[in-house]
Amino acid sequence: MIEFEFLDIEIPDFKPEFFVSSLSDLIETEGFNEGDITVVFVTDEYLLEMNKTHLNHDYYTDIITFDYTESNFISGDLFISYDRVLDNSNKFNVTEFNELCRVVFHGVLHLCGYKDKSKKEEQLMRTKETYYLDKHVSRETNL
Repeated sequence: MIEFEFLDIEIPDFKPEFFVSSLSDLIETEGFNEGDITVVFVTDEYLLEMNKTHLNHDYYTDIITFDYTESNFISGDLFISYDRVLDNSNKFNVTEFNELCRVVFHGVLHLCGYKDKSKKEEQLMRTKETYYLDKHVSRETNL
């Protein structure tokens, strides 16, 4: 089951049914079964504190993924800074919706076992993100 939570943040016109459908497809396409996934939208400051506490990193990030996957069932918690999503959409000249999708897909791809620490891993991750953006976001109209 895929669930969404919002901690001190609102996302106008958020469409949970779109994300449930596209993430379910991503998981199935990658050859896994859907377990329990919670996507939690937070502020920059909230995620910064999590980054310091859990990863000993003192910098802003767009997502922290906690992987609880067992066997073939994809499960985990994705904590996403909506502030970073907004900033990055401007920085990379993409729509807020496109950037939001990219970050959510990125987190679920981590749950599917994809990494992004090396150049080769990062390149594969970007290829996968682009594939799912093209597959799902191009169907949406200026969300």
